[in-house]
Amino acid sequence: MNIYVGNLSRDVTDDDLRKVFEAFGKVSSAIIIKDKFTGESRGFGFVEMIDNNEARTAMQALNNSVLKGRPMNINEARPRVDKRKKFIKRKRERSY
Repeated sequence: MNIYVGNLSRDVTDDDLRKVFEAFGKVSSAIIIKDKFTGESRGFGFVEMIDNNEARTAMQALNNSVLKGRPMNINEARPRVDKRKKFIKRKRERSY
């Protein structure tokens, strides 16, 4: 199960996130999303857990728990919507 983790401190690393979730089961990946220009954390990340039951337990236990001074906002990750497709499909009206 892919888990969204929001409201993270800028100091949280991939390893910090992995360690917190590993207390509840096997973590296949943990990444903090970074700004592509500055390399700084954008304040959220994703954790992938193999077992869905362990993932749900972790989500319930860790939601609103504090990591490096900030309460984490944890939800099941939703599929990413490509916003560019909306604009491509929309017909352009000509304004003469």
